[in-house]
Amino acid sequence: MHELHKMPEPALLSMTSQTITEDVLNRHASAGSKFWLIAAVLAGLLALGVIGFFMLLSEGFDDRAAWGYYAAIFAYVFSVSQSAVLVSIALRMAKAHWRRPLSRVSELFSAVGIFAFLMMIPLLWVLPSLENRRSLWFDAPIYSPHVWDTIAMGLLVVCGLALLYFAAVPDLATLRDNSSKKGLYKFLSMNWSGSRKQWKMLHAGIGTLGGFYFMFLIFVHMMISVDFSMSLVPGWKDAIYPAYHGLSGLQSGVAVVLVTMFILRKWGGLGHYIEVDQFWGLSKLLLALSLLWFYFWWASFFTYWYGRTPAEQAVIKLLMFESYKPAFVVAFLLCFPLPFFVLMWNVVRKTAWGPALAGIIVLTGTFFNMVRLYVPAFSVEDPTLHALEHVPPANLPGLPDVLVVVGALGGAVLFYMLATRIFPISNIWELKEGRLLQRVRTLLKTEVRVLAKPE
Repeated sequence: MHELHKMPEPALLSMTSQTITEDVLNRHASAGSKFWLIAAVLAGLLALGVIGFFMLLSEGFDDRAAWGYYAAIFAYVFSVSQSAVLVSIALRMAKAHWRRPLSRVSELFSAVGIFAFLMMIPLLWVLPSLENRRSLWFDAPIYSPHVWDTIAMGLLVVCGLALLYFAAVPDLATLRDNSSKKGLYKFLSMNWSGSRKQWKMLHAGIGTLGGFYFMFLIFVHMMISVDFSMSLVPGWKDAIYPAYHGLSGLQSGVAVVLVTMFILRKWGGLGHYIEVDQFWGLSKLLLALSLLWFYFWWASFFTYWYGRTPAEQAVIKLLMFESYKPAFVVAFLLCFPLPFFVLMWNVVRKTAWGPALAGIIVLTGTFFNMVRLYVPAFSVEDPTLHALEHVPPANLPGLPDVLVVVGALGGAVLFYMLATRIFPISNIWELKEGRLLQRVRTLLKTEVRVLAKPE
């Protein structure tokens, strides 16, 4: 079977398989001085974040309010980076051919999961005891939720790293045969020879890991959202909130992949691989997720607004309309109406800058959304109450909070960049496979791209 598409930018189609291999290997071999300069700046930002962390640590774990912004930036890094990995998984399961140039861009975010896991560990010590308060863990055994959150998050990170590694094995074998670091890549490539049996096992393994990653991601979203925010606020009982939290993560995950693709296309020299097709395809997905963001938020908010019990009114005042009203307004505007207005125009979606702009808007909105969800949760003095007796004022950020936020963002980007020194940023075998499945033919007076679908 085959499909017809209007002729896109023909750069990739004009390259041979050998040319693609040589180009990617050359780019991977020499990172360049700008790469290491940016890495050094990010390392400096991470150092500032470590200073801010020790400033918080000097206050101890008893003052939960001091850790509110740390919890918010942890939730942000986790939601954005680990949900970004799902972009490649979902598009591969849907057999979307246009996702080939962005698959490795998406999968590399699994390396940021290591950083998110390290960030979560101190927060486990800040969580109050489960005694006399609502939680997800009814009559749970000792060390709940600390052990189970750690295990779930750890399994998610391991699954993501395994997916990244196995999807890159053919490329690691190529590096083994063409790189000076033959010992390292000989060990990583596991004697890959490219036999028919190995290819079948590779595709089956990638599909299985992708399925497990999706299940773990949704499960961990539920645990993080409940244990680190909802269960800490008396009167906040919302069955939709974990799904809303996961949906917000998927929206920001697509957004960060769009922004990363734009950077690589504009300044990374990958314009002949990452074409407008990839931005066009992901922009439609981001548009749908922006609409779903509003739907899930409205379904959750409407229940509290309609019920109007004192406990419910106190919750929406805290999270939306009093203490953290500025953060909520910014989050709402940047997560729904603004990206929707940008992406509703087809002429904007069929560009590289339009979807990337919408991605930046969504990422900014998601950060403020995490602030208004996690900072107030950590600011509540007594989580054992049945309802908030009074709405606490907003917890404004101090110097340690600013340092932690800046350092966490710098550390997340640094982990991503360092992962590109092990795995090529472009997926060689998928690009070559896609190149073999395409031809340019003339239909009437128009050149079209003929795409074969052997599956």
